[in-house]
Amino acid sequence: MRKVLAFLLTGLVLYGVYWFAAHRLFDEGSYRKQVAFGSVFVPYGWAYALGFLLLLVLLVLLYSVGYTALTNRLQGRRRSPWPLFLQGITHLFLWVLILLVYYPVVQVVAASFDPTNNLFSFRRPNTGFLLLDAKVIPYLPQPSLENYAKLVEGVILYPYQLGLLLLAGLALLGVGGIGLMRRLLPEEDWMGFWQGRLLLLMALSVFALALTLSPDQFTGQGTETKFLLWVRNTFLISGLTGLLAVLLTATAGYAFARFRHLPGRYPLLLFFIFVQMFPGFLALVAIYYLLSWLDLLNSFTGLVLAYSGGIISFGTWVYKGYLESISPSLEEAAMVDGATKWQVFTKILLPLSAPMFVFIFLLQFVGTYSEFVLANLVLTGVESWNVGVGLRSFTTGQFQTKWGIFAAASVLGSLPILFLFYGFQQYFVSGYTAGAVKE
Repeated sequence: MRKVLAFLLTGLVLYGVYWFAAHRLFDEGSYRKQVAFGSVFVPYGWAYALGFLLLLVLLVLLYSVGYTALTNRLQGRRRSPWPLFLQGITHLFLWVLILLVYYPVVQVVAASFDPTNNLFSFRRPNTGFLLLDAKVIPYLPQPSLENYAKLVEGVILYPYQLGLLLLAGLALLGVGGIGLMRRLLPEEDWMGFWQGRLLLLMALSVFALALTLSPDQFTGQGTETKFLLWVRNTFLISGLTGLLAVLLTATAGYAFARFRHLPGRYPLLLFFIFVQMFPGFLALVAIYYLLSWLDLLNSFTGLVLAYSGGIISFGTWVYKGYLESISPSLEEAAMVDGATKWQVFTKILLPLSAPMFVFIFLLQFVGTYSEFVLANLVLTGVESWNVGVGLRSFTTGQFQTKWGIFAAASVLGSLPILFLFYGFQQYFVSGYTAGAVKE
């Protein structure tokens, strides 16, 4: 009986596959009924794509067999080509995945150079090249920097601000040059030292420039001319939030790591874990009520305080684990020499914790830089918006969406985060793994 049921089920599955192939995959009429307006129809296009992938797999197989046969003949060994073939298939899959991941980035960057919004129109270009007509490859008939020019229109910079901007640019060039040297030349001690100093100089210059900018310096017409003001607001909010997060997590993490007999220590640590199980936007109503009651709506102070509370639980746990990886013998030796607990904390533990503080600061900076929900709730004035809220203003109109300006602002807004990840990537890696080994 079981064999009969299995036979019938297999037959039904095979018939279903046959019906789908006959009426969908190989029926040109069924495709034409589903073609959207402005799209390019290619009969059996899926078959061409699948055939191209199979061709790549065949080339990998031929390469694996040929290379293995050549090495076996030269070295007198007998190795199977299948491990090399599987490795090649893995790399092929990863490259396909990388292309799919970065394809939207290519479209956004291309849209930033197109002032006519052609990339997002239903009109199909007739170039004769299939990938351009289907807009798989971005079609730019007249690329220009007009979208970027609109973002900086009417911005007035004082001479000392231009000097800070030039200093930050030179520091960035120095960081990039040293990074290139570290990849091409043998590693030396001075490279890491000067790269870190130049990164610090660039960060201080950018932060000083953000502090000195004022809304009166943005005199252009239209909301898009306030973009650099939104970037300045975002730098201030994220920078102050990162500094406050370091201050709060440093004191809380030290208390939980060193004061073993602190009353309620274990329940509080469990409470911190419990709090992290819930997304932050569940507290939006409570945060809005508190900020309204304290008269902190539409202010950077209220938003910074709201952001800083969200990092305490995670930052405390991370810094606690880092301190527990430092031997208490350092503190005991200092106390034998007459140092107080405060001196031990400020003169021994804080300098040793500098990499962890950089990690916590960067983690909070990056997290708040791209935050939108809470900022959209608190910040209501155009001059107090951050980058996320400002980008949303370009897409609010049903028939007036400024896709080109939106793309250009997205590209410029993502550059600071890109530079942060490139310059401080070692702190991100070491910060996530710190505290994993206890002494």
